Amino acid sequence: MKERFETFTVLINRISRSIRKIKNREMEDYDLRSSHISCLYYLYSSEGLTATDLCERCEEDKATISRSLDYLETNGYIACESKNAKRYKSHLSLTEKGLEVGKKIADKIDGVLDEISYGLTEEERVAFYRYLSVVSTRLEAIANKYNS
Repeated sequence: MKERFETFTVLINRISRSIRKIKNREMEDYDLRSSHISCLYYLYSSEGLTATDLCERCEEDKATISRSLDYLETNGYIACESKNAKRYKSHLSLTEKGLEVGKKIADKIDGVLDEISYGLTEEERVAFYRYLSVVSTRLEAIANKYNS
């Protein structure tokens, strides 16, 4: 039992750390951090997202997304379509600079996903993501019990 726990937690932590490391290394020329990259990726992949949408897609809290969006807007990657007081509900769009970097991010993500899928059949890849989803859902349910 102890070995199973150690293997599970070590592998999950390694995966998370590797993802952060890849994001940070690939985008250091742009002075972007991991949360910035996620925002740019989802804005590039979708149209008309709000800060609320990004919180859900990036699985980040409101404060983290807000800081990321402030940085991205200040540095010319995104624009807020509306200057409403309710900025959190306003649609965000990528500037020309944001589109350029968003494409590079999307291309890099595609390449990394291709690399990690190398040697897996399509059926194995689908099963892997299904299992990962089951583990995520179950862990989230367990964690939510502590919030009740």
